[in-house]
Amino acid sequence: MAELLETLDAIAHRAGEAILDVYHRADQGVETKADDSPLTEADRAAHRIIAEALAEAYPDIPVLSEEGAEIPYAERAHWSRLFVVDPLDGTKEFLHKNGEFTVNIALVEEGEPVAGVVHAPALGRTYLGDGNGASRRDGARPPMAIRVADPVAGRPWRVVGSRSHATPEVQALVDALGEAELVSMGSSLKLCLVAEGAADLYPRLGPTSEWDTAAAHAVVRAAGGVVVDTDLEPLTYNWRETILNPYFITASRLDPAWTGPLPRVLGKA
Repeated sequence: MAELLETLDAIAHRAGEAILDVYHRADQGVETKADDSPLTEADRAAHRIIAEALAEAYPDIPVLSEEGAEIPYAERAHWSRLFVVDPLDGTKEFLHKNGEFTVNIALVEEGEPVAGVVHAPALGRTYLGDGNGASRRDGARPPMAIRVADPVAGRPWRVVGSRSHATPEVQALVDALGEAELVSMGSSLKLCLVAEGAADLYPRLGPTSEWDTAAAHAVVRAAGGVVVDTDLEPLTYNWRETILNPYFITASRLDPAWTGPLPRVLGKA
């Protein structure tokens, strides 16, 4: 697994270099997809690099990628092992040039993300996670082990929210926590903030797809945290016909402070 993670890390960095080539241009080759979301030349370039590199290194493991061909569930349902890829997560952040976009590559086995790389090329930051633990690397520095935060009495809840997709339900949950600090962030970096102990909670009570979360979910798991749906069951991958995730919460731990008010916030109580 360590060798696999090293390979995925190298592939993510190659894709990141291609993304930065486009990032610094005046014309980023923007198109609009069928769902009205933006698609740039960087998305396409990163997808080509990742798809070709994974096919060469692991020809027997199929790839589910945001920018890949649509694959019928009847075919995907037979995949017990696959890569789940978002070549450029946070395209809106990319276009806003705030640096908060990532390359996400995860290995999923039997529905669980067992290894993942989240690379933020503009920030020079990479998060990695597998069964051996989680780490963060900044630039050329040696990787540093990371772990979710332990509870601290009297400390306000540190909650991460989406910069581009805020919802009233998230604000209602924050209000229910009492004393809390809300920080906005783009892309899968939100999950990684929980993984490294910089935040306690990331409630995503809005739509996402499996490739948005799989790699960072692997990092959170490796760091000792949880990513659960609103029934407090672990988020799974390639086990449903739709590639859309249910609403989910990333947290350092299951805690009555947020699990208690969650049904009311969602109108289930």
